[in-house]
Amino acid sequence: MIRYTIRRFAEMVLTLFIIASATFFLLEAVPGDPLTPKVQKLPPNIKAAMYEKYGLDKPVGERYIKTMTGIMKGDFGQSVIYPGQTMASIIKQKLPVSARLGIQQMVVGLSLGVLLGILAAMRRGTWVDYSIITTAILLISIPSFVFALGLQKVFAGNLGWFPVIGWPKGKDLWFGGWKYTVLPTLSGCFGYIAGYSRLLKTSMLDVINQDYILTAKSKGLSSKSIIFKHILRNSLIPIVTNLPLTIAMCITGSFFIERVFSIPGLGLYYIGAVSGQDLSILMGETILLTSIYVVCLFVTDLLYPIVDPRIRITGGKK
Repeated sequence: MIRYTIRRFAEMVLTLFIIASATFFLLEAVPGDPLTPKVQKLPPNIKAAMYEKYGLDKPVGERYIKTMTGIMKGDFGQSVIYPGQTMASIIKQKLPVSARLGIQQMVVGLSLGVLLGILAAMRRGTWVDYSIITTAILLISIPSFVFALGLQKVFAGNLGWFPVIGWPKGKDLWFGGWKYTVLPTLSGCFGYIAGYSRLLKTSMLDVINQDYILTAKSKGLSSKSIIFKHILRNSLIPIVTNLPLTIAMCITGSFFIERVFSIPGLGLYYIGAVSGQDLSILMGETILLTSIYVVCLFVTDLLYPIVDPRIRITGGKK
């Protein structure tokens, strides 16, 4: 277990290093730089001073070493397009906003997706099954921001049931201001519902046809016991496998929804940093989101033996 943990930790560090390096060089390959729109009409001496301030006057290799050294110390530098802002200040102010939105979307979407997947599997071949799968295909085919615009127009604009834009703040940041969160949460949860309902149905149908399910039925076990103790538990392995991506996407997947509803989360800064080639913000948020993903992958590996006791942490079978 200790050797496995050390190996996985080294792999996570290497993954973060590779992604940070790729982000740096891909951004460098894009023509232009973040200062060009700001310094076009400035005198040459001021222009040179600004390039020197942000280190953009240095060769690519030297800037790469400086950037990676700063990252190892937790210093991503100052933002170019958001003056006075650093990655640390942005995370402190904006991460809770994106986290609450993403968590609500994930909880609602995962819960409904699992329930619909169970219902479709247990009623396979009926109109219930066909209705759920057809709806899932429609939901997964339409981008979340399209749902956001539609819900915003109908329920906020025409009916006036919810605010058009905005987000809770202050003491209501985590557990208040629910009227502001309903439409953004619904806009982002449809993809989770569609994906997990189809995934769980497929997994359950595969498990239902296994020999040990027939054995359980022949022993006279109740349908409830067979479903929850045998079918559902073994069907959850694909769900556990997909959880890391879901958890990571619960923040990144809300970026466009944040834009539609003017939610002051990480999405606003990330989209602006991409269009403005702001290296410090891009590097900071990319590494943050990658860290969330690789840590979730590690936790997933630890959850496998709980879901299926036959799986050992070394990857073999008992």
